[in-house]
Amino acid sequence: MSELPDFIIGPGRGLAAELDHRRDSLERAAQSSGAAPDVCAAPAVSSGVVLRCALFGRLAGAGRVVQMSAPAGSGKTVLMRSWIAEAAQARQTGWVVADRELRHPRRFWIAVADALRGTAGGAGLMRPLTAAPDLDGWAVVERLLKDLAPLQDRLWLLIDDAHLLDQGEVLPQLELLLLHAPQKLRLVLATRHDLRLRLHRLRLEGELTEIRAADLRFSLAEARALFAAAGLDLPADALARLHERTEGWAAGLRLAALSLAGHPDPQRFAAEFSGTERTVAEYLLAEVLDRQSDEVRRLLLRTSVLDQVSGPLADTLTGRTGGERILQDLEQAGAFVVSLDVRRSWFRYHRLFADMLQLELRRTEPHVRAALHSAAAGWLADHGYPVEAVRQAQTAEDWELGTRLLSDNWFDLYLSGRGATLTELLAGFPPRVLAASPELTAVQAAGDLIQGSAESAGRHLARAIARLAAVDADRRRGVQIMLAVLRLFLARRLVDLPVVAEEAQRLLALTEAADTAELGLSEDLRAAVLISLGIAEMWALQFEDGDRHLQQGVALARQIGRPYLELTGLAHGAHAMLLFRPDTSQAERSWQAIELAERHGWAGEPLAGMAYAQVGFVLLYHGRPADAEPWLERAERTLRTEVEPAAGMSLRHAQALLELARGRPQEALAASGGAEKLAATLASPRAFVTWMRSRKLHTLVRLGQIARARQALAELAQDERASAEMRTAEAALRLATGDPQGAVAALAPVLDGSIPGVRPMRMVTALLLEARARDVLGEEAAAGRVLEQALDITESNGILLPFLLDPAPALLDRHRLNRTAHPALIAQILDSLPTSARPGQARRGDASWARDCDLTEQLTDSETRVLRYLPTHLTVREIANELFLSANTVSTHKRHLFAKLGVHSRHEAVDRARTLGLLVHSARRATARLESNT
Repeated sequence: MSELPDFIIGPGRGLAAELDHRRDSLERAAQSSGAAPDVCAAPAVSSGVVLRCALFGRLAGAGRVVQMSAPAGSGKTVLMRSWIAEAAQARQTGWVVADRELRHPRRFWIAVADALRGTAGGAGLMRPLTAAPDLDGWAVVERLLKDLAPLQDRLWLLIDDAHLLDQGEVLPQLELLLLHAPQKLRLVLATRHDLRLRLHRLRLEGELTEIRAADLRFSLAEARALFAAAGLDLPADALARLHERTEGWAAGLRLAALSLAGHPDPQRFAAEFSGTERTVAEYLLAEVLDRQSDEVRRLLLRTSVLDQVSGPLADTLTGRTGGERILQDLEQAGAFVVSLDVRRSWFRYHRLFADMLQLELRRTEPHVRAALHSAAAGWLADHGYPVEAVRQAQTAEDWELGTRLLSDNWFDLYLSGRGATLTELLAGFPPRVLAASPELTAVQAAGDLIQGSAESAGRHLARAIARLAAVDADRRRGVQIMLAVLRLFLARRLVDLPVVAEEAQRLLALTEAADTAELGLSEDLRAAVLISLGIAEMWALQFEDGDRHLQQGVALARQIGRPYLELTGLAHGAHAMLLFRPDTSQAERSWQAIELAERHGWAGEPLAGMAYAQVGFVLLYHGRPADAEPWLERAERTLRTEVEPAAGMSLRHAQALLELARGRPQEALAASGGAEKLAATLASPRAFVTWMRSRKLHTLVRLGQIARARQALAELAQDERASAEMRTAEAALRLATGDPQGAVAALAPVLDGSIPGVRPMRMVTALLLEARARDVLGEEAAAGRVLEQALDITESNGILLPFLLDPAPALLDRHRLNRTAHPALIAQILDSLPTSARPGQARRGDASWARDCDLTEQLTDSETRVLRYLPTHLTVREIANELFLSANTVSTHKRHLFAKLGVHSRHEAVDRARTLGLLVHSARRATARLESNT
């Protein structure tokens, strides 16, 4: 037997008693907690052996045949011995250990008969068998079947090292026994590879239990128990490293434990432990490598330089054929070769085995490693594995090949969202190589953009452009395109609109050129350029062109299978539109971006963070700060502002708006400062920055910092000070300083149309400030008319945010007692205000308001939001999309609404709500709630 029998198995005495004691303790604990006992809750150890309870359970419940197939040292023998002791099955178990002598049928079957006759169940049934020269194996099997037919109690026959029986007639005879054995006979075959037995019928009948290498791997907890049994208390990180390096291989762990005993530095040993450690290497050499033919040995040694190997790649490194067959045979033989795909075409070696092979390669062929790595790089590059090719070229120190490969494939990595891989590959080049290559210098600019360093990207790009003449003539065209793409990406990152437009037009023309198509860039390049151009046009307020180019780019990215590029277009497009022209289609783009990110495992990427921020923005617009906050927090955790500074700027602004809506102006001011810092890194986000500055001035006024607000306003350029945003800020400042007439004058150009193109959201802000000024001047009727105008706009688009940012609760509370068309909207606004900002009298949501409305029970905020959609033609699912809820949740709210209103249909609910003043007859379709521009 060859499975480290003594020092890894131990004598196995006392295992049953140990498990009985452990089971009793767990049962007592379970009785007090009400939980079912679990004897495998933590690995137990007895006599130096880890008790593997889960595998014990599989053996106890096994079918008629158990095939335990795993490489040498996997712990098969240990498992069988410890299980026999645990289950007290020694008297009912016959054990045969195969060796070369037992390959002869007569000797093997005599050993089997003797083993069975030595059991309690077989002693009275088995007739003695004499080793006569003419003894026939087939006749012995027939006799065994006849003798065992009356078997009443379960009897186990364990055959260890069964892989040694793969020659002659023993296996066919064993197959006869397996297929026709009595029900009470259980057979366990421990082997290093699957035996050539026709077990398919047993498998289909559920009578075959298969335990393989993956099942026998030690868990981290079992590894901890093994080391503890050896008197070793390893730190958690050292234990985890050893477990990872050994891949849970039992012999590897035990050999590590033996080597660790008395070692002065366990941490260092764990960090350096590998298959080159003497005891491990000797074991693997003796048990695996030395048993192979010269052809197989050559393949194993020469392919050990690879992380993964296929048959054709192996053929390239060996200079021979048949590599795939050899690898498949090695895997089948349990020779520490693991297949990686269902077709069994790609393989890897166990880590310790690969370490040993590389050690042996250095010993036997010390000068071939670089050539092997270069050959592998060439094959991988030719067969569509550029990342692995670059790594092999770097290992070979073939810097010219590595440079060419990375330069040719950086764009694919960038568009695939594999930025971390790109920067990792760059780090594999020495500084001198990076500095000497214009191509790698350009790729460094791409790495800088990925890491969020626009300044470094600009420097590297300038250096690469300056040294373009040093690039070989046959590669210069491709490098020129690379530099143009990088200029475009950098300009888009900085929101440098003129440069984006210039480079985009040039690159779009290039995509039509034949030589660009030959470089394989045309469709990828066109999609990337259209998306970048569309983003820039959005920021330039060229919404029609921007939206068209974005839609074209996203559609092309989807068509050519570029999901990360598609995500880029969806996230950036929705971001820009939500800032400047929010409507339901942009909110839908945000959801599409989130779903796409989650589908591809990019939920933690900055692009997904942009989409989370956009959902938060939408909820803020609609007066739902409590719902917006978790989305903005999620964006904060995900969005890297150095990678997406424009998105980071808008996130900080959204956080400022959230704080203002919650009545926390000091926190809002801090967030505004963060937004301004990011805005300073961008080239031209002017329209949005004006809005941000205006909000900051409003915040300063709220905080009573009048002098600071006045100074900031005075320092603005004349054209910016004349904007609608800054006129509302000036009006707020004049109201705070007791000058309502000055506020009216400041707002006049906004309200009378002198300033063209004022967005509805800005218009509502201006109307609110006008209403407050008229109210202070004692013009209550004028204040009411102006306030009603603001409510009309808000009713049409559903954007409540201006009422939360510039609250006028007392004015609203008085206005709803007059003849207003918007009592439900006013109630909703008042309930959305922070508690400290609400007027003291009863509102919707208070018990008295419910009685006045003749409701059996007050409506919740969620039910009120659903109610506002009932007059529309939207389906339940469409309403759910509008409210960012599930269809089931909307149905539940609708059912509660009907009960509280005392109705049975949607039409009746709308009529009843209008009668009670919860809805107004002039309510417009909710689908238009975001169609107006901010």
